[in-house]
Amino acid sequence: MSKNSTYLLAIESSCDDTAAAILHNDTVLSNVVAGQEVHKKYGGVVPELASRAHQQHIVPVVHEALRTAGIDKNQLSAIAFTSGPGLMGSLLVGTSFAKSLAMGLNIPLIDVNHMQAHILAHFIAEEGYGKPTFPFLALTISGGHTQIVKVTGYFEMEILGQTLDDAVGEAFDKSAKILGLPYPGGPLIDKYAALGNPKAFKFTKPKVGGLDFSFSGLKTAILYFYQAEIKKDPDFVSKNRNDICASIQYTIIQILMDKLRIAVKQTGIKQVAIGGGVSANSGIRKALQDAEQKLGWETFVPKLEYTTDNAAMVGIVGYLKFNESGFNQKGYTENNTVAKARLSL
Repeated sequence: MSKNSTYLLAIESSCDDTAAAILHNDTVLSNVVAGQEVHKKYGGVVPELASRAHQQHIVPVVHEALRTAGIDKNQLSAIAFTSGPGLMGSLLVGTSFAKSLAMGLNIPLIDVNHMQAHILAHFIAEEGYGKPTFPFLALTISGGHTQIVKVTGYFEMEILGQTLDDAVGEAFDKSAKILGLPYPGGPLIDKYAALGNPKAFKFTKPKVGGLDFSFSGLKTAILYFYQAEIKKDPDFVSKNRNDICASIQYTIIQILMDKLRIAVKQTGIKQVAIGGGVSANSGIRKALQDAEQKLGWETFVPKLEYTTDNAAMVGIVGYLKFNESGFNQKGYTENNTVAKARLSL
């Protein structure tokens, strides 16, 4: 099968978004995502409810992806799916659907690591967005993960540092919850932070060696700060919301940027790419732009729709694996899923 005629269906179901995409080679023809409103009243994702919602959404989402792309399922060259990390029940829905469809169409099934997909989303052909060259550093920041990864090839990756406890996205969301903001609170902190003074309130940055991160202590400090101020003035949050959010966001961004600067110095690599849901944060994007100007870095920020969980990023990994593994026209068998990358992120 020619690389010039590869049509690939990608499925992502690692958490609470059911997503499907169609790629023609490295170009996205459709990228459909169905969210799950049910979690808002609980203030976070409920795994059992997430898996049930995936079951309801997956057929309509795949159908819409095919319709939008203007192709028939029989034109598909392969199917890629997220195999992990993620919620077990949610992953099971996507995996089962992908496996069944691949069997029915007798086409290859390709497993994709969710974190690698966030990194390799930069290789989607998208006008106005450059692609990093190897080697580069990747900062993957989401609700479940925080990592600095050295990338020397599509599937040659080394984790240089990662969170020892909570992920940066969780730090944003839990801080927002403390302030009484609805879930998901991270985007709201970003919104209010743009209107506030980032140095109005000082939060101590955790002291963690090497390139690892820790956010549990920061969350505790924010909680104690909130409790102390509310005792003095019950309206403290409503009076200072913008400044509080700006100060929290500033502290988190400084933690991330401090580690990135160390990583660049240690490796000598000045190409830095970000990925994951938190890379949609405007403050982080601006910090990277400033580093590009002041420190001589070359930075890569993905298109907004490829930052949060989506199937297009799964599709580009599937496409790269499909070509590197020399699939030709093999049909589905239990053993023809592409081998996982050498390092499981």
